[in-house]
Amino acid sequence: MILSDSLKNELQHAGKIVFFTGAGISAESGVSTFRGEGGIWNKFKPEELASFQAFMKNADMVWEWYQYRRKIVHDVVPNAAHLAITEFQKYYPSVVVVTQNIDNLHTRAGNKEVYELHGNIERNYCSACKKRYDFLEFKDNKVPRCECGGLIRPDVVWFGESLPPDELAAGEFAAEHCDVLFSVGTSSIVYPAAYIPLQTKKAGKYVVEVNLTETEQTRYFDELIKGKAGEVLPAILEEIKMFRKPLP
Repeated sequence: MILSDSLKNELQHAGKIVFFTGAGISAESGVSTFRGEGGIWNKFKPEELASFQAFMKNADMVWEWYQYRRKIVHDVVPNAAHLAITEFQKYYPSVVVVTQNIDNLHTRAGNKEVYELHGNIERNYCSACKKRYDFLEFKDNKVPRCECGGLIRPDVVWFGESLPPDELAAGEFAAEHCDVLFSVGTSSIVYPAAYIPLQTKKAGKYVVEVNLTETEQTRYFDELIKGKAGEVLPAILEEIKMFRKPLP
């Protein structure tokens, strides 16, 4: 049994669940993480590729980099952790995902309410007139241009840019009003996103960390379940099925 008595009690009576996810959950699908051994940023300096200044200085290089990352995302599929989170929707009336990931895997897995704090690599927009170019396939590694002449950029949050205010506000609201929050596969060092689970704790609700190791925030949470998200979350779900019936 993986559930502690305290967590089991919380999940028995919960109505609103939030999953706050980071790069670790996507790594189990084969998406390289930004941090840690083998991380993408170990090969390049972030400021060389992930800032507006870098884009304006060498747009083709930055675009080619994101084309490479898009191919990685297109070639992977949601893993057991993503699918388990989706299945939670069968047992709880409100299941919200607040993610730092840009890979669109939560939506592809079937989650209905997903807030993307750092954007989505499948979306693009003109850096000049802001026209949307979402979910289009660009085959050329040369940066495309909008009909207005502006450069089309990925709709992701680069260094020095603010998080999308609507997504952030929705994520904060969900965190403050949920009954249980699972912090899954995140290093908990990227702010302001990392404040999200702390807001749940401040509201007096239960916070569970699912990670391979402790993080800087572990001491603030109610408990840590060590392990791979793709193993831990399905195991939790199987125990939930013992005491909760599917929603009508």
